[in-house]
Amino acid sequence: MALSVLALGAIGVGGCGSDDGNSAAASKEKTETTRVQVVESSGKDNGFNPEALYKRLSPGVVTVISRGGGKPVLGGDNEGGLGSGFVLDDEGHIATNAHVILAGMGPGAKRADQLFVEFPDGNRVPAKVLGDDPNADIALLKVDPGGLPLTPLELGSSKDLVVGEPVAAIGSPFAERSTLTIGVVSALDRAIESLTDFRIGNAIQTDAAINPGNSGGPLLDSGGKVIGINQQIKSEGGGGEGVGFAVPVDVVRRSLEELRENGKVNYGFLGVTSQGLYPQLAERLDLPVKQGALIVKVQKGSPGGEAGLSAGDDEITFQGQPDIPSNGDVITAVDGKELTRTDDLADRISLEHAGVEVELEILRDGEKRKVKVKLGARPRSVTRP
Repeated sequence: MALSVLALGAIGVGGCGSDDGNSAAASKEKTETTRVQVVESSGKDNGFNPEALYKRLSPGVVTVISRGGGKPVLGGDNEGGLGSGFVLDDEGHIATNAHVILAGMGPGAKRADQLFVEFPDGNRVPAKVLGDDPNADIALLKVDPGGLPLTPLELGSSKDLVVGEPVAAIGSPFAERSTLTIGVVSALDRAIESLTDFRIGNAIQTDAAINPGNSGGPLLDSGGKVIGINQQIKSEGGGGEGVGFAVPVDVVRRSLEELRENGKVNYGFLGVTSQGLYPQLAERLDLPVKQGALIVKVQKGSPGGEAGLSAGDDEITFQGQPDIPSNGDVITAVDGKELTRTDDLADRISLEHAGVEVELEILRDGEKRKVKVKLGARPRSVTRP
């Protein structure tokens, strides 16, 4: 059975070196100057050039080292973890996965006692967490930029990606710093695990090799722009088998902006579980629509429940799938925008904030109607890292 594994590497405490985090303070007698490398295009118009891309961008990809916390990471007897990250700007902001900064696994996982960011030139500096977003598995770190040569990476867009497009991943798999792997976009619109009960939508699947330690590193397009943050692999043995996943950069950008502003990210909550409608199922249920969100369950006391949304009380089995509601509500649009297979209910609600009122177009008993719902705050209960 294939399992999804967060691509975080385990390390021993001894492997972290002897840096006690005070080296930066010891060298303040003279003014330190941050050196920023301006990154130019790496071949978008002239084809995919991994060599040029790596030469330009690898200085901006870092290794994130966590220490302590009382629990081993990914098993074993040693405390500490190792992941990847990348430079966002000349102020020392670093993007990575939220699970990279955790010490331990499971619902009780907390932030590591110490965090360090190691640059490809060997510089290792302490880092602090400005905020983390368990729903998107994104964290924002900050290091003192003084004296560091910084190469910020540019965030691109994930909405116009196509399957087959060449991509590159840079990170620290198995603690092997600054490793480049290449591949293609294998699939789009995947749903992957977050650190909460809610999944991350529109994820990118790639066959570029991703292994433990790649977590938090960038997935790059042929022009060198970040299109995603490498997050997990699907594997039976825990290693890269050509099925890796990245959090899409459009989700990453929203997360980073709110983390920088507020230290947390505000997600709206409707409180319903739904199933995507498809033509054969719509025909079986005698519905006049071919796509939408068939409500399967409504959480009691949730905004959706208070608005009267219902899963109905009759169920059928269809094409081997049991417990399909046959007389419940079908949500067909949110704020006038129709739901599709690739832009489903979860995707639409995740874009909104708590307290926002949305207008749902629903189909009930063969009739179309509109329902206004004020969204609540998404729960933060952690189910797994």
